[in-house]
Amino acid sequence: MAHRVDEIDKRILYYLALDARNTATSDIAEEMEVTPATIRNRIKQLEEQGILRGYLADIDYKSVEGFVTYQFRCTASIPDRARLAQSALEISGVVTVRELMSGSANLEITVVGADTDDINQIAGELSDLDLEIEEESVVEGTYHTPYNPFGPEKVPKGPSLTDFMSLAGDAEVVEFTVSEGAEIAGLTIEQAVDRDLLADEMLVVGIERDGDVLTPKGETVIQTGDVVSLFSKAPLAKNSLEVFGTQ
Repeated sequence: MAHRVDEIDKRILYYLALDARNTATSDIAEEMEVTPATIRNRIKQLEEQGILRGYLADIDYKSVEGFVTYQFRCTASIPDRARLAQSALEISGVVTVRELMSGSANLEITVVGADTDDINQIAGELSDLDLEIEEESVVEGTYHTPYNPFGPEKVPKGPSLTDFMSLAGDAEVVEFTVSEGAEIAGLTIEQAVDRDLLADEMLVVGIERDGDVLTPKGETVIQTGDVVSLFSKAPLAKNSLEVFGTQ
């Protein structure tokens, strides 16, 4: 089953893409109003699912004794494209290979060399792999930015809905954080039901706390900062989540 990426996961990916080295889990946790342990657990899950694949250094090779960066656009036969991409990575000086969904010029290969002799040597080895070099050019600069839709429109002043999913019929599942001062905070699920803070059609199906996923029971206490997954058999009314402090 594919991992469902919610707003907390998206915010993690945004800030790690922005500056992984200087991003603290506590900063993301404060914005999303969860604990740093929850953020660390989410990062681990994203890594295990292969969504967060690594943390690459952004290196300006030109500033290192005049090294030059070249980009080759090569054509590989489509059945062999993935295999040839991996083979190209084994060539000394190749730093990046991208597969492109096209019939020609379908491998974009970035290489680094100390001089033009190095670049020519790499080009020869690429040709030896039966890769046809279509274009080549010097890379003058590379610029990066995170995927903006994963970032905040503005820093929220209170907890907000982090995920929403419609199910068959009118059923819905929502995920959100419990805000400080929420009416339901500090109560057990049983107490919340007894006080009519949880409607009959609502069921707490998951609680994430300090990086751990809890199985909710009647005696489970809902705490500030919990990431709560709530199932509802009927469409949720606009004000039905106010007791959790959601906006």
